[in-house]
Amino acid sequence: MNSKNKMDMYDPLSDSFKRSEFPFYWIAQLNALYTQEMERLLKRVDMDVPRWRIIMILKEHSELSMSEIASHAVAKLPTTTKIVYRMRDEGLVNLITSPDDGRVTLVSLTSKGLESLELIRDSVKNLFRNSFKGLSSAQIQRTNVLLAKLYDNLNSHTG
Repeated sequence: MNSKNKMDMYDPLSDSFKRSEFPFYWIAQLNALYTQEMERLLKRVDMDVPRWRIIMILKEHSELSMSEIASHAVAKLPTTTKIVYRMRDEGLVNLITSPDDGRVTLVSLTSKGLESLELIRDSVKNLFRNSFKGLSSAQIQRTNVLLAKLYDNLNSHTG
């Protein structure tokens, strides 16, 4: 079997296509299962996936604009804005107008937001530990490299 024929099983347009060999099948399955389990665990601490995602992004970046949060969260700006304002009303984040550009709202975590992060971490820690069970650091790193390559390939052909 030549190299072209070997690649056919990964091509959904090929007669040799095998769903179980298609990386995007596994990515979709993994994402759905992960999201379902995260929703279940986060519900226990009165949290949801979109707010958790924003809290984690702000923990890493300290302060970001709404559009930067939306970009990191892979969410639409209006959706992100709505969630962030709800989080402000819950006391999880602070909003200030950027001193550099009055049109930009900057978002940061409050002490209550940081406290909720600790509750979240405690709730989901076993999910992360179990997810990576049996994998070495090198295997996780290689997976990230491969997924980033797929992302770059797709991103260079969009728009």
